Amino acid sequence: MKYFTIAELCRSNTADHLGINNRCYQEHVTALTALVDNVLDPLRTWWGKPLIVSSGYRCLELNAAVKGSKTSQHMKGEAADIDTGDRQQNKLLFEYIKENLPFDQLIDESNFAWVHVSYRSDGNNRKQVLKL
Repeated sequence: MKYFTIAELCRSNTADHLGINNRCYQEHVTALTALVDNVLDPLRTWWGKPLIVSSGYRCLELNAAVKGSKTSQHMKGEAADIDTGDRQQNKLLFEYIKENLPFDQLIDESNFAWVHVSYRSDGNNRKQVLKL
């Protein structure tokens, strides 16, 4: 892990605000490390400047609080929502991931308000591209 930390991927302002313990366990650390090594670090290297992870690991309680999917890969430590602060630049990230990196799901969230990307450490990545 070159650019991202486990603490950064488990941090949540919403969890802090609501008093939710969003602590990662070893299985989440393993999954987050695979996500970083295979997707986030290579993306950051290509991008050449910092990326914001607005949501990484979410415990069940936090996922419910943010109205996440009941099957969200965030709860397994397999997903991150990333943002540059600019929709056009987010679209560039999305296109780069789609064409160049391994992923399970890649989701254009709200017309590139942010990009959701997931990676399965077991290697069974579906390369599913969605728009929400």
